[in-house]
Amino acid sequence: MLDVAVIGLPDEEMGERVVAVVQPAPAATPGPELAAELLDFLRPRLAGFKIPRTVDFVDDLPRTPTGKLVKRQLRDQYLNAV
Repeated sequence: MLDVAVIGLPDEEMGERVVAVVQPAPAATPGPELAAELLDFLRPRLAGFKIPRTVDFVDDLPRTPTGKLVKRQLRDQYLNAV
């Protein structure tokens, strides 16, 4: 993976759900197989409630001019898409 952001989005049942937004490396092929591989890697390392419910793939993650990831902007993009 080139980079990953993990955000919380509103969920009717649980209050909030965990979503991983992945910017894959050029050699990686985004899709269900890669998402399953990532989740399989996380399961033995994180508590169940911390495992993302969804893994989405994007070309670019929002960043400031200095390169810092802007999670607020990413979360707002998801909220506005609904």
